[in-house]
Amino acid sequence: RQPGEFEESRIPGAKLIPLPELPGRMSELDPGQPVLTYCAVGGRSRAAAQFLAGKGFREIYNLKGGIRAWDGLTAAGPAEMGMSFLRGDETVKEMIALAYGMEEGLRGIYAAISGETGDPDVAGLAVRLSEIEDRHMERLFHLFRTLDPDSADRKAFEADIIAGIMEGGYTTEEFLHQNKDAMTTVPDLLSMAMMLEAQALDLYMRYSEKVQNDTARNVFYDLAEEEKDHLARLGRLLDEKI
Repeated sequence: RQPGEFEESRIPGAKLIPLPELPGRMSELDPGQPVLTYCAVGGRSRAAAQFLAGKGFREIYNLKGGIRAWDGLTAAGPAEMGMSFLRGDETVKEMIALAYGMEEGLRGIYAAISGETGDPDVAGLAVRLSEIEDRHMERLFHLFRTLDPDSADRKAFEADIIAGIMEGGYTTEEFLHQNKDAMTTVPDLLSMAMMLEAQALDLYMRYSEKVQNDTARNVFYDLAEEEKDHLARLGRLLDEKI
């Protein structure tokens, strides 16, 4: 949760670690102890729990429905999105293809957010992030061609991958349909975007730690760093809009 949300209400004894700060504050948590994550309605905290699991935390709980459910309110948040569509034994080329498809999915989500919101700040940030996802796709395709110079052109490459897949394995259209009720307010839109960016960050960090090819590792690491920046931007804007 963001500082403004935390000041408004919190579970007694809770420690504030906003989602954008989690990668840099891992040392404040004990992986040998149970950890409960929570946010407003459960989406961002689900992404945080997933991130912690990837870092070796064994006993993690996510408060379904978030602080609103804790306070006795009716909670309706984004659908849970795990990483179950990853097998764990992907080749470098398969990693690139999956990442490319997910970036395309994120681009579609940001296009939808820019059209859904009447807030010019949110719309402007969504457009900028959509443009950045375009650049990520360019970089991933360049990496693919670097590793396989004889590969087909970009159009053929795109035809061979599962395009428009979000970080949880949904297509963009499926995700938008499932979460239309969670895209009604500006904080909801920003929270959803933060959840997706956190899962993109988790994916790239896992890939950068696993892949053996140095060129691919550097690209995945750089993309992870950019996702951290996206999270920070979204978090700052959410603080302003709460």
